[in-house]
Amino acid sequence: MSKENLSSGLKAREAAVRTLMAVTLKNRPFDAALDDICGSASLNARDRAFVLNLLMLCLRRHGSLMAVLNSLLQSALPRNATWTEAALLTGLAQILLMRTADYAAVNETVTLIKNLPGKESGFSGLVNAVLRRASREQETLIAKLNARPALDLPKWIFDSWAAAYGKKTATEIATSLQTTPPLDISLKPGVNAEEWAKKLGAEVTPTGTLRREVGDVTAFEGYDAGVWWVQDFAAAIPATLFGDLAGKRVLDLCAAPGGKTMQLAARGAHVTSVDRSKVRLNRLSENLARTGLTAQLFAADASRFAPDTPIDHILLDAPCSATGTLRRNPDVIWTKSPDDVAKLAALQGRILDHAFTLLPVGGMLVYCVCSLEPSEGIEQITSFLAHTPKAKRVGIQPQEVGGLNQLITPNGDLLCLPSIIADKGGMDGFFAVRITKL
Repeated sequence: MSKENLSSGLKAREAAVRTLMAVTLKNRPFDAALDDICGSASLNARDRAFVLNLLMLCLRRHGSLMAVLNSLLQSALPRNATWTEAALLTGLAQILLMRTADYAAVNETVTLIKNLPGKESGFSGLVNAVLRRASREQETLIAKLNARPALDLPKWIFDSWAAAYGKKTATEIATSLQTTPPLDISLKPGVNAEEWAKKLGAEVTPTGTLRREVGDVTAFEGYDAGVWWVQDFAAAIPATLFGDLAGKRVLDLCAAPGGKTMQLAARGAHVTSVDRSKVRLNRLSENLARTGLTAQLFAADASRFAPDTPIDHILLDAPCSATGTLRRNPDVIWTKSPDDVAKLAALQGRILDHAFTLLPVGGMLVYCVCSLEPSEGIEQITSFLAHTPKAKRVGIQPQEVGGLNQLITPNGDLLCLPSIIADKGGMDGFFAVRITKL
């Protein structure tokens, strides 16, 4: 479609439709697709923010939106009507989930279809009828949209969670994943949390993380000075489980983008950070520079890396399916499968076994994943402890997690479910265990 003479709103909606198709039909990485398509459309910051918000809603609520769309169609769309389907989903998301003016959502989506070359332009009348009906029946359709949270998850993920945590909890997790997550901020140790909460319009959580509404973080006070960094509530816990780190040598495996590296360094540790991705390590380097913190960075395979000098502790944030982060990264459901989870679990096992060989007697290893799949969490650790007699689990205590007993399993491990404190913004799904070498 030609970009000439298109309105700003129409260009933004076309970019959203193109990106949605790139992710859902071609399995393109979301960030790369968004950057490429918004860049080629020359969108300004405001329109790009609109596209990002719209896409997050479309991906986060894709199953529910499809169910509503199907209820509004007298017959299924042809399989090759890919533009039409994607445009209808973005239009419904604007009408039912955003504060977009209905006329803009309808008219510009219809115009987008009219401008298509080939046969799909003939669906403009259908698009107009469906979206106008959605505008008239908003209340009924919103109720239908929210009736079955499990629709927004692949069946294999929901079934896995139902088996692990019970159907009721799995449904509560699915419901919490429908929401837009808040912005969580980690402060450098020693910084007054209450003072910075006031400056940033945030609240202090029980673990000391600050929480506020999303916004342009680069414009917030303290960003350029490196007083804080963005890090989810749950993701900020594992690096705090070592106790006093002053002067300790800590190996951070699979470290990028670096939130945990910065936590460890800010607590006085001498940190060696390892990640396979040089690009992600560059981002970590930039964050360290901004915050005035230091770490040794190595681009290497964590399952083989050996430090030049002895270390005291190890933090292993293992590569995983990231199913606990679906509200922040809803594109994950298009890029992961049960086979991927099995492969990742095998990789985690190799890295964990290798990491333990580097740990000194009395040292602590914290293993964590932002996944809710048991094979990547509790089952991984159960297997590891069974074949590693010198490894001993060290239970996490309530006072280490701000008194939030519900985050600790009967085994003493950390299990953050997105549905916990959902009324206060929830959290990413996270599992962590603390192990020492005998």
